[in-house]
Amino acid sequence: MTLEEIRMYCLSLPGVTEDIKWDDHVCFNVGSKMFLITNPDKYPVTASFKATENVFEALITRDGITPAPYLARNHWVHIDNIERLRIKEWIILINASYELIFSKLTIKLKKQIQGL
Repeated sequence: MTLEEIRMYCLSLPGVTEDIKWDDHVCFNVGSKMFLITNPDKYPVTASFKATENVFEALITRDGITPAPYLARNHWVHIDNIERLRIKEWIILINASYELIFSKLTIKLKKQIQGL
């Protein structure tokens, strides 16, 4: 999956915004909380995202996927090349990360995002 495909998919999810943090990281947020971080200025392009504890443990056994610096205690993984994952894997992992972050939002904010 290319960075542009990841970007378009993330932005298609309800309430997602995009911003730049730390000068060169493109971050995707829901309710102002990050669920995916990319670094398009690196080659190959890297990314980090939140996972459940079980998925985190499984992913970090794969080549090129490590606990994300500063965020690993919250089960974030870092992938050294976004092309290591197939499109279907990316969609599943993006959705899971989004849902993990969305689930922690306030009820009021969730309703606002859902248009209720």
